[in-house]
Amino acid sequence: MLARTCLALTLAIALPAVAEEAKKTPTPKELVAKSTPAEWRTPDLQNLVYMDLPQGRVIIELAQDWSPLHAANIRTMIREHYFDGTQIIRVQDNFVTQWGDPDGDDKKKAKSLGTAKETLAPEFTRKGGKPYPFTKLPDGDVYAPEVGFSDGFPVARDGKGEAWITHCYGTVGVARDTGAETGNGSSLYAIIGQAPRNLDRNLAVAGKVIKGMEILSAYPRGGEPMGFYDKPEQRVTIKSVRLAADVPEADRTPIQVLRTDSKTFAAVVEAKRNRHDDFYTRPAGKIDLCNISVPVRDPSKKP
Repeated sequence: MLARTCLALTLAIALPAVAEEAKKTPTPKELVAKSTPAEWRTPDLQNLVYMDLPQGRVIIELAQDWSPLHAANIRTMIREHYFDGTQIIRVQDNFVTQWGDPDGDDKKKAKSLGTAKETLAPEFTRKGGKPYPFTKLPDGDVYAPEVGFSDGFPVARDGKGEAWITHCYGTVGVARDTGAETGNGSSLYAIIGQAPRNLDRNLAVAGKVIKGMEILSAYPRGGEPMGFYDKPEQRVTIKSVRLAADVPEADRTPIQVLRTDSKTFAAVVEAKRNRHDDFYTRPAGKIDLCNISVPVRDPSKKP
């Protein structure tokens, strides 16, 4: 009788612990570690931009299928070395880091665009055209009826055939003046703060930073209105900007992006929505589009 009583007490103690353990969800890191090679993609070298700064390399993937005119113009400027020697001109807290020619507004002093176009048709949204992959998120969105991911880019849709890349952390947009056609890609910005989704459909999105955000987000904030630097010596000079396709293989940075139409990415999203472990004891049950970062990796390194 005593042995049976002890066994019952042991089970009573152990079973809740086992049940609690079963509730725990794997972390995104654990899920990514179990991914298969087929679930990763290598960005097109023609769409991969290396911006080398004194603090390190920032890698941007151009949104060729979403803003082809701007992507082409940016490639022209890169290949004609327009961006070499331009500067980080503005860092606004909780908003953007912007780079370009500090004299860009002065036509007498502005750097020549070479053969790049001075004005472009606005590419604020995408409507029609060839089909594109879309992984819809299960939760709602304040700004659009549908949101999800397309080839790694955070995307919103109006349900009527119009879609656009959203202004999430790391989004690279095209700065412009008042006129919609004035954004040519000679000055770009990266979102470094809380997602300013009000910018969606009002500016062209050129791409997304996939490596190096820790560099762009760490620069001192500018003291002038909108975060512009008030002294020239505060600006950071860009060493060079190159397309990965034009860089010798030995100097390239190996990088892959998790496919956003993969089972692992779906599992990562669900783990973030309903995370439950020793720290997260109360799952949110929902997730915002801009709270999902698409995993990247160096394929030359073992998981």
